[in-house]
Amino acid sequence: MSAALRNVTAITLFVDDLERSRGFYRTVTGLDPMYQDEDSAAFKFDNTIINLLRTAAADEVVAPSPVAASGLGARCLYTVSVDDTDAAIARLAELGVPLLNGPIDRPWGLRTAAFADPDGNVWEVAQELPAPAPTPAPAPAPTVAG
Repeated sequence: MSAALRNVTAITLFVDDLERSRGFYRTVTGLDPMYQDEDSAAFKFDNTIINLLRTAAADEVVAPSPVAASGLGARCLYTVSVDDTDAAIARLAELGVPLLNGPIDRPWGLRTAAFADPDGNVWEVAQELPAPAPTPAPAPAPTVAG
């Protein structure tokens, strides 16, 4: 992959009800949109913009592919790094956001939990777990002098 394609700057999510989704993201992230109009709302995170685009306006950005209907199941997962997964899900619970799964300690070293936005886009919060302590090598068997 060329260097020009290695920096993800924006992810656009197609949403059925822009007002509902804008409210969800404003509540969950604590951010106000950096840009908004009648068809979209863009939220600026540290290194990425999450753009909410009304499904009815999405055809022009994916043509000639059709825009798939929401609610047919997960097609992707977006992961957000957090310092403490349990604290993050406690905050989501305070906001009334139900979890899809978790918290789960994954074999690849993350503690994760997943939730969905109102349009079925799935998000995961993930905390890096401390590396397991190395297993000590077994003591050598005693040798018998003979």
